[in-house]
Amino acid sequence: MRVVALILAGGEGARLSVLSEKRAKPSVPFAGKFRIIDFPLSNCVNSGIFDVAVLTQYQPHSLNGHIGNGRAWDLDRGNGGVQLLQPYQGRNEQGWYQGTSDAVLQNLNYIRERRADLVVILSGDHIYKMDYAPMIEFHLQQKADLTVGVMHVALDETDRFGIMTVDQKMQVVEFTEKPKKRDKGTLASMGIYVFNADTLITALTTQDDGVNRTDFGKNVIPSMVANDRVFAYPFEGYWVDVGTIDSYWKTSMEMIDPNHTLNLYDPSWIIHTRSEERPPAKIGPHAVISQSMVCNGCNIHGTVERSILSPGVYVAPGAIVRDSVIMTDSWIGPGAVVDKSILDKNVVVGAHAVVGTGSDLDTPNTLQPDKVNTGINVIGKGARIPANCVIGRNVVVNAERGEAQFPTLSVNSGMTI
Repeated sequence: MRVVALILAGGEGARLSVLSEKRAKPSVPFAGKFRIIDFPLSNCVNSGIFDVAVLTQYQPHSLNGHIGNGRAWDLDRGNGGVQLLQPYQGRNEQGWYQGTSDAVLQNLNYIRERRADLVVILSGDHIYKMDYAPMIEFHLQQKADLTVGVMHVALDETDRFGIMTVDQKMQVVEFTEKPKKRDKGTLASMGIYVFNADTLITALTTQDDGVNRTDFGKNVIPSMVANDRVFAYPFEGYWVDVGTIDSYWKTSMEMIDPNHTLNLYDPSWIIHTRSEERPPAKIGPHAVISQSMVCNGCNIHGTVERSILSPGVYVAPGAIVRDSVIMTDSWIGPGAVVDKSILDKNVVVGAHAVVGTGSDLDTPNTLQPDKVNTGINVIGKGARIPANCVIGRNVVVNAERGEAQFPTLSVNSGMTI
């Protein structure tokens, strides 16, 4: 039986503020050395699926460069392997993907050329470890046309998900996309689907019912529940959508909990990634590090507490990094303090600057109140924080901002530079 996987990785991830300004959401760094896309890619190869297509669209360059020929995931194969599929303009009016199912519709030739029997469709922006083989076996045993991966969520979060109502055999009898009323149960779709290939092709190409078929959750699945055998497969492991600044920061902090259920150090289920050759981390004689992840190439001479440092980060003597995520090749100057902040790549924090101070955690960012509102500062790629600058909470510094763009050395909570 031929199984292929399609990973939907074209999302903008607008709720991640400046972190996704210059890259697709699945390409955002996570847990030090990884990218978000590494998790579904690694799940595929660990599950024995080696025909993988990654569907990209928004700012694909970083993602394309990271995946390359797929060697890091053992996907550089003559027969199978990984392909990166972008939208294109053709004679049949193909164009930008209009939704999740439209992205698959425009790439049905990949499924046909692989002569696939089953198609596993995945989101490229979730953090989890999952063996897809038992789900595929469940799909075959139930003689399903579509099987949807589901998990229970808190009742007050059901309006963020597609909610399944099932019978005793786990067959879906009703699907409600992001219900406003919390009366449909708590079984939420994870964005993980196993389709019979023929059923998928028919569902996406049949036009006689006038249904808009641009999105799986809004259009395709509700229609299939009424006409096909749709089952729900329960998943009880760790799974999270790091689609907001708050969830990204919280999930990152969970990674440094020694008792966390998502074990990144399990040799039986390796999360693969493309790594640069860098020297070992260097810890200076006066450095203090506690409950943190420090990647290769880091040079630590100050204090690091409950933080994640990507490769090549420098922390100068007297500097303090606390409750923060610092991405690749950022530089924290002498005596500087970084507290509850996310710094993108190549950020420079000048000597004695303070990024994150005060108890004013509730004043939202004035330009992005729905994105940056829980006390976390977000510093864009390549920004330079002036020496002696003091930054409050919920501050956004856009990418490539230099010292000349700071009108004052005191940046109040909620401001944007």
